[in-house]
Amino acid sequence: MIRRNDTVVVISGREKGKTGKVIGIFPELQRVLVEKLNRVKRHQKPTARMKQGGIVEKEAPLHLSKLMLYCSRCGKGVRAGVRLETDGKKIRFCKKCQEAFA
Repeated sequence: MIRRNDTVVVISGREKGKTGKVIGIFPELQRVLVEKLNRVKRHQKPTARMKQGGIVEKEAPLHLSKLMLYCSRCGKGVRAGVRLETDGKKIRFCKKCQEAFA
């Protein structure tokens, strides 16, 4: 139910309570990359693209079960439902306030 560019909130772990934007999804691993969350340090060798080696900080994937969609109207993580519009389009909505997600 979570897609790229969605705003999500972390519900467990060391990043609990933080929100961020989804930048990548790995459905086969059930993991999601969230912007500026779950940052780890990796040792990087110099390459043609990256002349300067060293310690690089980057996002690591989080498991889907640790995330909930963030509803801006409710101001917290919520469950999402899917409904059919009159024109036949499927839209996701907040189960609490019935607000449609962008």
